[in-house]
Amino acid sequence: MGMLSLPGCLSCGKKKDFSLTKDAHSSDSDENSERGNWSSKGDYLLSMVGYAVGLGNVWRFPYLTYQNGGGAFLIPYTLMLALAGLPLFFMECSLGQFASLGPVSIWKILPLFQGVGITMVIISTFVTIYYNVIIAYALYYLFASFQKVLPWSDCFSWADEFCSKTRIVSECNATLHGEIIHANYSFIVSNNLTCINGTIDYKPVQFPSEQYWNKVALQRSSGLDETGKIVWYLALCLLLSWIIVGAALFKGIKSSGKVVYFTALFPYVILLILLVRGATLEGALDGIEYYIGRQSNITKLMEAEVRGFELAFVAYPEALSKLPVSPLWSFLFFFMLLLLGLDSQFATIETLTTTIQDISPRVMRKLRLPITLGLCALLFFLGLVCVTQAGIYWVNLIDHFCAGWGILISAVLEIIGIIYIYGYFGLVFDHIFKSHLWLSVIPNLGTAVGWCMIIFCVIWIPIVAIVK
Repeated sequence: MGMLSLPGCLSCGKKKDFSLTKDAHSSDSDENSERGNWSSKGDYLLSMVGYAVGLGNVWRFPYLTYQNGGGAFLIPYTLMLALAGLPLFFMECSLGQFASLGPVSIWKILPLFQGVGITMVIISTFVTIYYNVIIAYALYYLFASFQKVLPWSDCFSWADEFCSKTRIVSECNATLHGEIIHANYSFIVSNNLTCINGTIDYKPVQFPSEQYWNKVALQRSSGLDETGKIVWYLALCLLLSWIIVGAALFKGIKSSGKVVYFTALFPYVILLILLVRGATLEGALDGIEYYIGRQSNITKLMEAEVRGFELAFVAYPEALSKLPVSPLWSFLFFFMLLLLGLDSQFATIETLTTTIQDISPRVMRKLRLPITLGLCALLFFLGLVCVTQAGIYWVNLIDHFCAGWGILISAVLEIIGIIYIYGYFGLVFDHIFKSHLWLSVIPNLGTAVGWCMIIFCVIWIPIVAIVK
């Protein structure tokens, strides 16, 4: 999943005008001595790839494609990718390379819209909290795959009477002594009767993978108001995920730039292996035909639904459990999921550390390691609510509002500010930006209006809450 705000860590242009003293994590060859530079273009490119391709590509995009007409959905998707997605991404990359600043400080080019940058940082903070929880889910399933028999492959001791790998007949019509009766299936069987075609009612059942997800992995409560206890093994997985993130970022881009050579490339190796395996299964062609082939439903484009968490942790595990040597395939899949999530998380955390560096460069230069680890620790504790028994409701809540509407609003305002305002007066603002005269040209009115903008964006949440 890609966030809107391009991290300052993904910038590689000159910024000598803003340098103060040499960064402890920069080398003598870095042209940007304050922040340091990528060791090579490969580090930068792979970090961009890892940032752009995340968990949403696995659990959200396939669901959206299926729910909105299969192959028909690829038509508007490709158009929006070409006309909006890629140009916006390129614009953010260009800004990052030009300024080498975070999402707040970059709006020195247009202080009127600096509230948008603050919105980006706040959204990034919320997203990092729940994003690492999803990585923790992947870690839990990864560890659970180290068993001879996958624990969600059948209805074991944790299952209830609704768990079944097949549909269960509840009741039906049958002929008894020349009369048609409607009876439950146990009566039909005990009297050696036969159900009449078209009259069979089935019990509402759940696949083992679904009950395992709800009853074992999440220990899901009845709702958001029933917080319950912290699920200790998910909390440990969450802690491990934050330790991995902190270890990869302890030297900023100097360390994360090396990690991405594995985390950004290896998922494609696993995807290729899974593709070959899936394409060689019986009925693979029928599945492709149903998903994106001639059976695609163009009318679905008039509908819109956004769900899919169960795709990654219910549908995929259910399919994996049916494969030969299923623990191996399960391990590969969730390891891939882990790597995809970590790449995006690296860049999003750098968004926050870059913002801190913009506020206090001297402090960040001296204390990068403790600040990075401290930030990871703080976000870990904030994320504990997401690994309670009601945690999945919090994850869905943050995902729907912050990773949905929040990004959309910020993107629209970003386009308006940069394309329609800064675009016309770009040369003037570039001169002001480089000469540090922007503070004297544009007064604090811009900052005030920016705060008004962000308040206007978020004020509807408490208003609707009070009204409801």
